[in-house]
Amino acid sequence: MENPMFAFRQASLSRQFLLLCFPILLGGMVVIGSLIGRQVEESVVHRIGGVTGLYVDSMISPHVQSLTSSPTLLEADHKALDELLNKTSLGRRIVAFKIWRPDGTILYSADAWVIGKRYPIEEGLREALAGNVHAEISSLAAEENAAEAARFPRLLETYTPIHALGQGSVIAVAEFYQPVDEVMHEVFLAKRQSWLVVAPVIAVMYLLLFLLVRRGSHTIERQQAELNDKVAQLTGLVRQNEALHKRVWRAAASTTELNENFLKRISADLHDGPGQDLSFALMRFQSATGTCGRCGTSQEAAGTAEIHPINAAIDSALKDLRSICAGLRLPDMDDLGITQIAERAIRDYEGKTGAKVRLDADAVQRQASRSVRIALYRLLQESLANGYRHAGAKGQYVAISYDADDVLVSVSDGGPGFDSAAAAQKGRLGLTGMRDRVEMLGGSFDVHSAQNCGTTIQVRLPLIVPEIEHG
Repeated sequence: MENPMFAFRQASLSRQFLLLCFPILLGGMVVIGSLIGRQVEESVVHRIGGVTGLYVDSMISPHVQSLTSSPTLLEADHKALDELLNKTSLGRRIVAFKIWRPDGTILYSADAWVIGKRYPIEEGLREALAGNVHAEISSLAAEENAAEAARFPRLLETYTPIHALGQGSVIAVAEFYQPVDEVMHEVFLAKRQSWLVVAPVIAVMYLLLFLLVRRGSHTIERQQAELNDKVAQLTGLVRQNEALHKRVWRAAASTTELNENFLKRISADLHDGPGQDLSFALMRFQSATGTCGRCGTSQEAAGTAEIHPINAAIDSALKDLRSICAGLRLPDMDDLGITQIAERAIRDYEGKTGAKVRLDADAVQRQASRSVRIALYRLLQESLANGYRHAGAKGQYVAISYDADDVLVSVSDGGPGFDSAAAAQKGRLGLTGMRDRVEMLGGSFDVHSAQNCGTTIQVRLPLIVPEIEHG
């Protein structure tokens, strides 16, 4: 079964906008509409209450002016108020009516049992005593509203101040209650009008935002498609480069093997061709020299004396040729580890030169690719020979360690050293050949030397080249 979250993430930006933004805008529209509806309701309540309050004030005020000189209403005022509430249109619109004294005492009410009682001054009464009309839809929870609460669930409650004629001071507060039907009808009409404005505005905003997001989504999808094409092209190029890199490494390993096979063939040809001829010539020459030496004439004796240098030269050439053949031929290293190859190279060097080399290598034998072992042997062979030629074999030292899948080789001597920068510019064949041999196998080659400070060659080689071993 498909994961809904995964499907949502795979959807386009415009579809995500449709899924996410619609409930947000809908919720926002409901909140905004509710706030506007509440404001509309309060506005309608205040308007109706204010208009009715002014009307009530104009009708009631003449009948309560006695309060300017008396703490209670006169009997005549009570009768006038009763007739006003029972025989006029005002009474038909009002379901309950009270007159409050500024101290919270009820001076007049249709319910005679509350007249004369004093109640706490609440917000509506307090605002009317300050000279303002206060109107609200009341749930009739106050104690003095017990009679109204028994008949109605809620009423429009209005407090309006009654001023002393010609003075402007508030001498009483008229409280009256109206049914909420008319009010709620006007509130409903006002709310409907507000919703008819809010809903289209929200819908237009939603449509405009959707069009904008859809356009951006199409742009992103087009750019993403172009990016995917570029990534596919780059991926193809990377694969081609990897394949080319593998081919280069195979070529490097093959080159190493071919070079060694070529050197081995040259060594064999020199040994079996010119070497054998020189050996045979030397043997016959020595035989002829012995025959002439047994002759007794002075001229034959003089000839024999001239033959001895020729014999020595041939013998020296034969020794050099055999030494060259031995240097060109690699020892059998199929079963040798890194440390054993280093020991073999040092032993061969010490046997030829009589010099001494200190070796510091890990005790653990590590195996490596054949091309790496060949490179290591040739590196030690060449670098030790350079130390013998240029440093007089002074303080020669070889260190071998391992780092993850690499072998680290350091060859140093205590000779006079040289300017490595100048040597690089001159392109010394020995250093250049060693560097090329190491870098062909993916290693690194560094030379550190200075005048009178000796020379150190540092090499890092991979132990195994998988493309070569298993390719």
